[in-house]
Amino acid sequence: MPGFKEIVELTGLVVEGVGVLIIVLGLLFASARFALPGFRRAGSAYRRYREDLGKAILLGLEFLVAGDIIRTVAVAPTLQNLLLLGLIVLIRTFLSMSLEVELEGRLPWKRNETAREAER
Repeated sequence: MPGFKEIVELTGLVVEGVGVLIIVLGLLFASARFALPGFRRAGSAYRRYREDLGKAILLGLEFLVAGDIIRTVAVAPTLQNLLLLGLIVLIRTFLSMSLEVELEGRLPWKRNETAREAER
């Protein structure tokens, strides 16, 4: 019977696998949607393709970070592993923010200000 560490390790790997699967399926979905004849005629097809792909990458990155946290903190919480986890989370957070800025055209914390301006 597997112990707690083995179950948590497996859970972390499954969560990371789901993250990779989301990115791959998002790529396939965005590409298939881009290839459809009706979609390509709809004005800015390339922009929509980038948005679809960016959203899949953002969601996949969230799962990858969650898997890293589960595996590092629960299985092997050494100082070296925690520092490595911090670096990975920092890099992935930067990538997520960069993708969101590119997709939305504004910084994530400016969302409320943009909504207020639109109401005026």
